[in-house]
Amino acid sequence: MKDDTVTSDPRHDSAIKHVTGRAEYTDDIPEPAGTLHAYLGLSTRAHARIRKLDLAAVKTAPGVVGVLTEEDIPGENDVSPTGLNDEPVFATGKVEFWGQPMFAVVAETRDAARRAAQQAVIAYEDLPHVLDAAEARAADYPYVTAPLKLERGDVAPALRTAPHRLSGQMRVGGQDHMYLEGHIAFAIPGEDEDVIVHSSTQHPSEAQHMVAKVLGVNSHAVTVNVRRMGGGFGGKETQMNLFCAVAAIAAKKWRCAVKIRPDRDDDMSATGKRHDFVIDYDVGFDEAGRITAVEGQFAARCGFSADLSGPVTDRALFHADNAYYYPNVRLTSHPMKTNSVSNTAFRGFGGPQGVIAAERMIEEIAYALGKDTLDVRRANFYGTDDRNLTPYHQTVEDNIMPRIVDELEANADYRARREAVLAYNASGGILRKGIALTPVKFGISFTATWYNQAGSLVHVYNDGSIALNHGGTEMGQGLNTKVAQIAADAFGVDFSRVKITRTTTEKVPNTSATAASSGSDLNGMAALDGCEQIKARLIEFAAEKWQAKPDTVRFADNQVHIGSEAVPFADFIKQAYMARVQLSAAGFYKTPKIHWDRASGKGRPFYYFAYGAACSEVTIDTLTGEYQLDRTDILHDVGRSLNPQLDIGQIEGAFIQGMGWLTTEELWWDDEGQLRTHAPSTYKIPLASDRPRVFNVALPEWSENRENTIKRSKAVGEPPFMLGISVFEALSMAVASVADYKTCPRLDAPATPECVLMAVERLREGRADVSG
Repeated sequence: MKDDTVTSDPRHDSAIKHVTGRAEYTDDIPEPAGTLHAYLGLSTRAHARIRKLDLAAVKTAPGVVGVLTEEDIPGENDVSPTGLNDEPVFATGKVEFWGQPMFAVVAETRDAARRAAQQAVIAYEDLPHVLDAAEARAADYPYVTAPLKLERGDVAPALRTAPHRLSGQMRVGGQDHMYLEGHIAFAIPGEDEDVIVHSSTQHPSEAQHMVAKVLGVNSHAVTVNVRRMGGGFGGKETQMNLFCAVAAIAAKKWRCAVKIRPDRDDDMSATGKRHDFVIDYDVGFDEAGRITAVEGQFAARCGFSADLSGPVTDRALFHADNAYYYPNVRLTSHPMKTNSVSNTAFRGFGGPQGVIAAERMIEEIAYALGKDTLDVRRANFYGTDDRNLTPYHQTVEDNIMPRIVDELEANADYRARREAVLAYNASGGILRKGIALTPVKFGISFTATWYNQAGSLVHVYNDGSIALNHGGTEMGQGLNTKVAQIAADAFGVDFSRVKITRTTTEKVPNTSATAASSGSDLNGMAALDGCEQIKARLIEFAAEKWQAKPDTVRFADNQVHIGSEAVPFADFIKQAYMARVQLSAAGFYKTPKIHWDRASGKGRPFYYFAYGAACSEVTIDTLTGEYQLDRTDILHDVGRSLNPQLDIGQIEGAFIQGMGWLTTEELWWDDEGQLRTHAPSTYKIPLASDRPRVFNVALPEWSENRENTIKRSKAVGEPPFMLGISVFEALSMAVASVADYKTCPRLDAPATPECVLMAVERLREGRADVSG
């Protein structure tokens, strides 16, 4: 079957709207007369008992209608996604991080609410606080959720008898989502218990259930609508629950529309980030650099509540092997409670923290043996018929990593360029270069098996136009475009004939978050199922009306071909409608084959793996630590691409975001526990000038998913994020050159210019502690 509609690269369905400013977001929805605005009052302590909360001045401030505290919540004061009841809407009795919501002001204008929120008089009794994961372990702080252990083989004796052995610690920083559109919710009360919430959330169903929970009503009374988001990256998977809850409580209390939209500083202070990790590793290896045993301890700063820290730290362990086979392995997570904002989902969902640990061990081995890091990587790649069992006991059945790396190595001219880098550095100048080629193997599926399901609702109107709704959310990644392509291809019509309507809990219930890179996989298959149900009825109708065999009925070229006769699609649909053929269907899909037993650490949590590799070259200034990215070449596997243009855009964006995580994006808390990097003025995301001077991105044309995914495609949202590790590794090589590559620089992330400079100085001084 030729899938012209799917592979024809139609542009993003909102592209023109994005660049002209006509794309409508939650804040663009016209406000009904009398709309009120809410704003959060946040704590100014990291850990303290609340001795007094005097809101008298807040209530009498100009324009204020009222104030919400935990006493105004008709249902439960909790929006925890895990059901652990550990994440209150408003703090009661005690605050556990600087920036925790304590109350909300509701006023006639947003400015009035924001100003009034500053008038609260609060007395605290300070308590000891801990911010860092390693400090939390040392202070015997509790876990926010149960840890995970993955184990295979016999680790202790394998480490003892290894020809070579080394150990170390790596700190990996967090990351703010820095979406262009911040958190926002807009609630409109309905009759009886009903409320409609417009929101920028990646998980409408969860927001629906959370709003119902705090209101003390059934979920059927709450409708959550999402047209599009101005970016999410995981930051709007659970963190929007708070804002939806506050808006809905206020809307029902005052019986009018209520909007809540924090400014960027408060958004960054009150909402979670990527988890930062402290990783301890112990690795045994032989003369060829082949790993014989690995012991890894992964401690994460999780924040004051569980949020999604359990599955995030689990996924870190799932990816601590990256593309490499460990004959004997034991990996343990430590999801630590800290007095900081609860960390949450972020593109890659713990996977990047696991992958970078694998790459650090490879790098350590290469420097210890005086080898090219790529040669050590190759020596440890998973096999096909053997050496193919992961630490979680899933067999790697689709390993194409060697082919990906071979092709990229040749296309990027890696070997010759590495020799040129070595020669350049040998001259001993102030500027030094580094080059690295790093792979990524990333598992695709929610590790919580029940989330691997999706629904759709497909309508074919009697004029031949098609409306489609699914449970996924559009946040700029092009999900709606891909799903519309799938529907157009199924019916053999032009892409323009299909309209994707806003995501709403009224149409498709119990949806999963648009996360885990599963948006197209799940919702595309659910949409196709709905289309195929309608097509089956149409084929039966055509066969009966035209006295033809069902297998002679085809949908192509905006026509329905019945034997030798071709009927325009719109005319055919009109006739089917007149014959009372049902032209609507609810589609459904659940991912096959997957299963996971967390207690035993065994199963098949992933349906398949996505593969990719990147080669990056950098130049650093050894006097200042500043650097530039000279060139990056990427070859990334997306299977049989649904839309190559969109996929390449995702790869480019993911790489830059991953690079930012490892180089410039530094989160910094002061000794009192306040996040000081809480605005674009103090938190540095990559600029256009930070992109590679030469940037080549390609898709392997030969790739096709061996599993029965939608059109044999593969997920693309998260896997290429980890390609940014190639920049980090190249920086490490450039730093190592000042000591003749005899020592692994052990850069911590992010490798800011300051960290690079300090690592250079330490190596020059010959100090044993060369952490950056």
